[in-house]
Amino acid sequence: MPLRITTLNVNSIRIRLELIRQVVAMLDPDVLCLQEIKIETERFPTAELAALGFQHQHVFGQKAYHGVAILAKRPFRSVGTRVWCGSDHARHCFVTLENGLEIHDFYVPAGGDIPDPEINPKFRHKLEMLAEMTHWLEGMEARDHPMVLVGDLNIAPLEEDVWSHKQLLNVVSHTPVEVEALLRLQRAYDFTDALRVLTPPPAKLYSWWSYRNRDWALSDRGRRLDHVWLAPAIKDRLAGGSILREARGWEQPSDHVPVTVELDL
Repeated sequence: MPLRITTLNVNSIRIRLELIRQVVAMLDPDVLCLQEIKIETERFPTAELAALGFQHQHVFGQKAYHGVAILAKRPFRSVGTRVWCGSDHARHCFVTLENGLEIHDFYVPAGGDIPDPEINPKFRHKLEMLAEMTHWLEGMEARDHPMVLVGDLNIAPLEEDVWSHKQLLNVVSHTPVEVEALLRLQRAYDFTDALRVLTPPPAKLYSWWSYRNRDWALSDRGRRLDHVWLAPAIKDRLAGGSILREARGWEQPSDHVPVTVELDL
């Protein structure tokens, strides 16, 4: 049976439990990767999510900010976390399933408003984390590892990943320096961008719409900030996937929507 993996930036787990229930009811993922949970590990709603079928949970939380979690209906062989740029921000956790698949869940910094690392420490931190991630991947000896990298990478790399390439060239998340940094990261392990295999350009594809847009659906000023990348060993196992756009219009939505892939594993 296919393995279904869904990734979602929940923008605070405490106020998105009903949203998660709806997502699980509609998509029935085997693995649910969350970002920006904004809660300490020990306060994570373990019981509520176990009641949805996710008996296996790996959480790397932080009070009020950041935080990632991987929830699964299948057991873990191993789990881990990693700290980037010497920061105590909870931005990366990973698990290995019993079938050997390694899943890495990331929350890359948004980067603030000014795309200049000299005057904006948040933007500098974003670029530094991407560079460190790239170095980490380049240093991996095994190049045939079954691995999936998912999460809110906070960069829309393609012209078709934003509502207006021209107007967003100087807006954080689509600047040339960020796009090149993300593509270097992708090339470091020769990852395949799963959603763009399923929906190639020139089709537009978004996973995030700002809360500032009162009628997000009408204006449709979206960006594709959430990604699922497949390592070479499993790129041919891609069986399907989707972006649940309608979730942006649900009650108390996140500004991100779920991104799902199915793998024949």
